[in-house]
Amino acid sequence: MDRQELRDALRTAGVPDGYYRIEGVHEPAPTPVDFLFLRKSPDGGWETGAYERGASQVIARHPGEEAACAQLLRLLL
Repeated sequence: MDRQELRDALRTAGVPDGYYRIEGVHEPAPTPVDFLFLRKSPDGGWETGAYERGASQVIARHPGEEAACAQLLRLLL
């Protein structure tokens, strides 16, 4: 699963848009107060985490997009 497929799966499952941010695919505006995220990490891997009260907390780092997408899907469903 890639980021676009993840976005489609979350939409189909009825997960509200403000619950998550997927870098380059789903970036709600205005930015919600808190949400789960999937983003590219500086080392070229991927990160999943939570944004709360103005701070990002990385939950896990992943070597590839597919593993990161799978984890965010599990967190949101």
